[in-house]
Amino acid sequence: MGGMASIRTATQEDAPSITRVQIETWRTTYRGIVPDAYLAGLDAEQRTIRWREHLKSPERILVAELGGEVVGFISKTQRMGIGTALLIELARRLVDDGFQKMAVWVLEANAALRFYERLGAVRVAGKEHQIGGALLPLAAYGWADLKAIIASEREE
Repeated sequence: MGGMASIRTATQEDAPSITRVQIETWRTTYRGIVPDAYLAGLDAEQRTIRWREHLKSPERILVAELGGEVVGFISKTQRMGIGTALLIELARRLVDDGFQKMAVWVLEANAALRFYERLGAVRVAGKEHQIGGALLPLAAYGWADLKAIIASEREE
């Protein structure tokens, strides 16, 4: 990939782009894990409406842009170094806001587990979640100290 991605806070206008990235990511990441009918039936219109609502809240959602196009958001960009950059930026903003810890819920079958582990996350909990009629195991990965994520940037 040429050029660096720029990272910024998402706005309501990003809802369709975030939806597109999310659906594309789900269809590639969860093929063979989540039932095909569920993946085929992911509704972009409904999701865009939900993202637009979600983006009204002050919660931090960051997007990565490359060549003027949104290519990722905090929880979904893969293997372009963008996920790491997003995670470090999120950690930095949370620390600025006085947070010390963070956790993410991930499907156990998701290869992103290794990604979180490489960035210092530890498995802290597990539960089952129903998706498209299938009961799938979820894992929570957490960081006891967000500063550790920020420090990982200097080691690269």
